[in-house]
Amino acid sequence: MEVLPLLLMVPALCSFLFTFGTGVELIRFVSFRALFLQLPTGAGAPQHRADAAPSPGWGAALRDPKILHPLIMDVGLIVLFILQHSLMATDRVKSWTSSCFGVLQRSVYVFCTALALQLLMRYWQPVREGPMLWNISTEPWVTWVPLIFFILHFIAWLVIFSVILIFDYAELMGVKQVYYHCLGMGDPLAVKSSRAVRLYSHLRHPVYLEFLLILWAVPCLSLDRLLLALLFTTYLTCAHSLDQQDYLYLRAQLDKKFQVFSREEAAYGDLLAQNGPSVHKEN
Repeated sequence: MEVLPLLLMVPALCSFLFTFGTGVELIRFVSFRALFLQLPTGAGAPQHRADAAPSPGWGAALRDPKILHPLIMDVGLIVLFILQHSLMATDRVKSWTSSCFGVLQRSVYVFCTALALQLLMRYWQPVREGPMLWNISTEPWVTWVPLIFFILHFIAWLVIFSVILIFDYAELMGVKQVYYHCLGMGDPLAVKSSRAVRLYSHLRHPVYLEFLLILWAVPCLSLDRLLLALLFTTYLTCAHSLDQQDYLYLRAQLDKKFQVFSREEAAYGDLLAQNGPSVHKEN
C-alpha cells in the first residue's frame, strides 16, 4: 500500500472525529438544552400575582426588537444550514466536489454539514422574554413531564443510532470510501445491490419521525424553539421520499442484522457451554 493513499485517511478521520463531536453537541443542543431549560423569573411562566404584568401577546412580541432581532438571526442560521445541506447534495455540486477532492468528496460533505451545524448551535439566539406556545411549569407536571420527555428523547436517539449503524456508519461519514480507495477496491457503493442504491437515492433523512419527536416533545416551547421545530419539520417533510419498496428493503436489512446478532449470541453460548467445565477443571 502506497504512502500517498494512506495520507488521505488523515483528513477523512479528522472529518469523522469533527462530525462525531458535532453529533454529541447536537444532542445537548436539541435535547438537554430544551428539556432542562431554566426560565428566568416571569418569562413565560403563569402569573400568580394580581399585580404581575401579563406576558406580551404574539403581535406585540413580534414587533419587539429584543425578540425580533434574535429570531431573524436564528432564521438566517437555519437557512444557511439548509442551503449547505441541500445544495451540496445536488448532482452538479457533487460532481464538482468529486473532481476537486476525489475520494474525499463524502468526507468534505459531512465536514461542511457539521460546520454548518456548529455555526447554528454556537450563534443560536434564545428568546426567553416572549410568549410561549406551551409551558408546563406547575406541580406535579413540572417534575414528571420533563422526565417523560427525557425518556422519549432517549428512545428516539437510540433508534437514530441504531438506524445509522444499519446504514453503514463508516460509509455515511466518508471513511469507508477512502479505505476502499487505499486498498484499490473502488467505490463501496458499486458493490451495493440495486435495492440499496435505489434506497440511497431516495433517502435523505432516515430518522424522520424520531427527529420530529425530539423537536416537538419539550416541556417549554419558546419562540426560538418553535421556529427551529417549524423550519426543520418543513425541511424534513419535503426531503422525506421513501416508498413501500424502500420500507421493505429496510425491514429486510433489519431482520438480517438481528439474525447475525442471534447467531453470534448462540455461538458464544455454545462455546461457553463447551469450555465452561474444562475451565473449572483447570482451576
